This record gives sequence, C-alpha cells and structure tokens, in this order.
Amino acid sequence: MMFKPLLKLLPAPFIAASLLLAGCNDAPSTGQSAPTKAASAQVSLAAVATEAEGFTVGTTMSARTVYVFFDAQCPHCATLWKNAKPLKSQAKFVWIPVGLINPSSTAQGATLLAAQDPVAAMDEHEASLQAQRGGISAGRNLDAKKAVLAKNTELFNRFGFSSVPTIVGTHAQTGALVTQEGALSTASLATFLGLQAPAQ
Repeated sequence: MMFKPLLKLLPAPFIAASLLLAGCNDAPSTGQSAPTKAASAQVSLAAVATEAEGFTVGTTMSARTVYVFFDAQCPHCATLWKNAKPLKSQAKFVWIPVGLINPSSTAQGATLLAAQDPVAAMDEHEASLQAQRGGISAGRNLDAKKAVLAKNTELFNRFGFSSVPTIVGTHAQTGALVTQEGALSTASLATFLGLQAPAQ
C-alpha cells in the first residue's frame, strides 16, 4: 500500500487520519508493499484529460474536474466511490479504469466502460464487490475497451503510481496540482480537494 500526500498542502492531523485508509497495489501477495515505481513522466492533468478514457460522475459542466484511476477488483476503490458521491455537485469526477490486480480487473473495467449507463453499472458493481460477491459479470466483445484499459494502465504506470484508487486534480482554493494514492473519507476528500465538506 502506497500513500503520497502533498505534505505542504495538508495539515498533520489530516495526514495522520489519511494514513489509516488503504489502497490496492499490483504487488505480488507477499505481505509487503510494492516499491514505488520510477515515474517516466511528470503527472499532468492535460495528459490525463487527453490520453485516458473513463466515465463521468457529477455535473458535466463543472469547472472542477477530478480524475480517479481505479481497479474494478479493488475494495478501497469501492470505498472511495461511495465517499466521493456527496461531493459530485461541487466537482466532476472522471473514473478511469486500469488493470492491475487480476484478469477480472481488465474484463470488469472494460465492461463498465462499455455499459450504456456506466454510473449505474458502477453502482451495481461496487455494491457487489463490497458484499464480497466479486462484482459484475464481464461482458462480451470487449477487445476495444480492453485496449483502452491497457492505455489507461500505461499512463498510470508512466506517472509512477503504485496503488489504486489514485486521485489527480487541482486544489479548489490554491489551484495546485494534487495527487493521492488510497481512499479517503468524504470529509478528508473535501479537504484534500479544497471543497466544502457536506453537512453531517
């Protein structure tokens, strides 16, 4: 499990709380975390926007866009999917599937991309995953979408990311690029992105 907070932007209590939340990585199951991959390119919002393909949750005309790399087999991604929903009125979240964990990651990710309503399909999938039922059944004739996942995964690796979910966006108050590997609570996600925390 890897975690890369931007220490200059985040207060210490927030960082400490965030460390309690985990992410999934593509390391072999040895009980150890994967080493951080060497990035061959700087993280770029422009590259993510033009090279990655995902599906949008929230107001499509929102001035704020947040990108989330996720693996369909990652339970922590299911947690972030749920926790990001209360913030969708403040930002457009683009969920970008990658294939890291196992063959089902690619098949299910491609199925989500090919769905007529990807958001509804993702709701069904994540509910199944959290209930430990394995997620949605993979569709057929997915070669084109599997090729998209391969490109998404290549971009993820090029940036040197090591675990999912990975969040890439800009801080709403400072305009600074922010990245985060691992799930966050709704309140912590709002703070991380400079958004207004929803009322409890």
